Amino acid sequence: MDLMTLLPEYYKGNKTMEELQGILSAGINNLASKLDTTIDECFVNTAVALLSRYEKIYGIQVDVSKSNEFRRERIKAKIRGTGTVTKRMIENVAKSYSNGEVEVIENVADYSFKVKFVGTKGIPSNMADLTLTINEIKPAHLAFSFEYTYNTWNDVAGMTWSEASAYTWEQLRVR
Repeated sequence: MDLMTLLPEYYKGNKTMEELQGILSAGINNLASKLDTTIDECFVNTAVALLSRYEKIYGIQVDVSKSNEFRRERIKAKIRGTGTVTKRMIENVAKSYSNGEVEVIENVADYSFKVKFVGTKGIPSNMADLTLTINEIKPAHLAFSFEYTYNTWNDVAGMTWSEASAYTWEQLRVR
């Protein structure tokens, strides 16, 4: 913010006033920037310096070697996982890691459930941390497994060999 623009015209060209307003403008801009940073730290999605505090609050081991985005995902999953564990809660936690639709299939007779990734093809990144998070929130007597979605030959049958040759086998499986 340039405070000179807020003053009457007759102050323009006054070196003393321009210098004073320049100093005050720099101070105000610095305060505004610090206020923005403080507000950003109040929310998990934008926090940087306080991520370790959020992790401690939610009982997550602090690991500053991980990326901030990864740490935020873990905190948000823990927030979603607070309270009584339900099928919906596990779906929400898994969605936060996979960024796609997830279906939880319960097997009551076997005391287990399956987390099926239906919105993303292949194995989502961060599976180790998703596994850790599910282990933290699920009841101890329940086992769980993951099921991934891949393309089948029918999904790529419409492609010609020259079109398909532009991709690796792995790319065709998750395309």
